[in-house]
Amino acid sequence: MPRLGVLTGGGDCPGLNAVIRAVVKTANAGGYKVIGFLDAYSGLVERRHITLDRQAISGLLHRGGTVLGTNNRDNPFRYPVGDGTCADRSDDVLRTLDDLGIECLVAIGGDGTLSITKELVDKGARAVGVPKTIDNDLAATDRTFGFDTAVATATEALDRLHTTAESHHRVMVLELMGRYAGWIALESGVAGGADVILIPEIEWTIDAVAAKILERKRAGKPFSVVVVAEGARAPGGGMVVRERVKGSADPVRLGGIGDLVGQLIAEATGIETRVTVLGHLQRGGSPSPADRVLATRFGVEAARLAMEGISGVMVCLEGSRVSHVSLADATKRLKKVPPDHQLIRAARAIGISFGDVEP
Repeated sequence: MPRLGVLTGGGDCPGLNAVIRAVVKTANAGGYKVIGFLDAYSGLVERRHITLDRQAISGLLHRGGTVLGTNNRDNPFRYPVGDGTCADRSDDVLRTLDDLGIECLVAIGGDGTLSITKELVDKGARAVGVPKTIDNDLAATDRTFGFDTAVATATEALDRLHTTAESHHRVMVLELMGRYAGWIALESGVAGGADVILIPEIEWTIDAVAAKILERKRAGKPFSVVVVAEGARAPGGGMVVRERVKGSADPVRLGGIGDLVGQLIAEATGIETRVTVLGHLQRGGSPSPADRVLATRFGVEAARLAMEGISGVMVCLEGSRVSHVSLADATKRLKKVPPDHQLIRAARAIGISFGDVEP
């Protein structure tokens, strides 16, 4: 029986299990067996894998996380060997695929995982990529699964923070994920009724933020809600980095901008300010209906392409249509929020401040 392989790489994300389920169901219907590799590319390097049959995928559609495990460290081209150094283990990956008779690998991940997948394809592997990130920052697809769930989680948090802000006449600052793009902060900020939204793509000043908050106070609203993306830059400086992780494909761990914004607001306005960091809550839990549907569509298309012998591509969403692009195009650049994006213009029209001087 012909075989496909599947793995999940990078951070966990609502909808990963839904993709795995769709790949297996589609492949089985086409006469293929599916092998799942454990813990991203380390499973291929170390030959750790399981057979994914219908029993193994039962009940996966609504489950968060990934039954295959994942990580964002074990790049086979720079694989940790235990003494602080790294070795190229990409040939081991190719041997594993060959020995197991894997005709094509379905790699589910973000820009890091897909970049590794492209390198392996360049070495002779056959693979199809599936874009995964709550950050929605892959330029080759209009939407990534996991994003809708993350926005819904952040919006619910904002709904809850509003009641405390209003009751105590405070400023509530919510720091959200998103890495170097402000999509989560923008969409949840608009949906959750934020008064100020700070994103990496728009330079902001504390004077403009404070002016908005004090304007609301003069208008009889002595409370405000501020959303800040983790990648938003400090005034006149760079992004706030919590730590750097050696051996990771993306070693920079952002974090701390929320505390800085809260401190600056309290000093500039004299209003009691509290900070909440939503953190990994945005990545966990059951995927939303929209993410379940998108993940399923991606998984079906990835399996179809793999069974048809198509390799070196990533499935994507173009408008309402699922299509595919080359892995080379998929990993060229990140998708950031255009400062003149229609949603930003709409947010400004209803009085939301981005901490800048409006164009």
